[in-house]
Amino acid sequence: MTIDEDEVFEWTLDRRFLVQRTEIPIPGAPDSMVVVAVDPETGAYTQHYFDSRGVVRVYAMSFADGVWRLLREAPDFSPLAFRQRFTGHVGDDGNTIRGTWEKSMAGSTTWEHVHAHLPQELLR
Repeated sequence: MTIDEDEVFEWTLDRRFLVQRTEIPIPGAPDSMVVVAVDPETGAYTQHYFDSRGVVRVYAMSFADGVWRLLREAPDFSPLAFRQRFTGHVGDDGNTIRGTWEKSMAGSTTWEHVHAHLPQELLR
């Protein structure tokens, strides 16, 4: 399944954080805001996710060699009945990402495809 969504990325607070705002034009689909932070000592990224349903989640994040990865394997601000991961690939044009979300139920080692993540503009 392919879902069109509008995304805007922008730096904030002296470029210490990257903010991502997403709107999905499908009834019932949540709009979201993400704040990405980097640990200055380790270089590790953390993504803080908030959406219009009131869901709050924290993901470990990496971005290397044109691949964007998110991983949530531990309870945070919401119960963890399943693990989540996202893998996105930056297109040759440098302006689009194609990726997928997957989930794995607690105690399982099998990952299940959740939905396609559409091409999106990296910067506006």
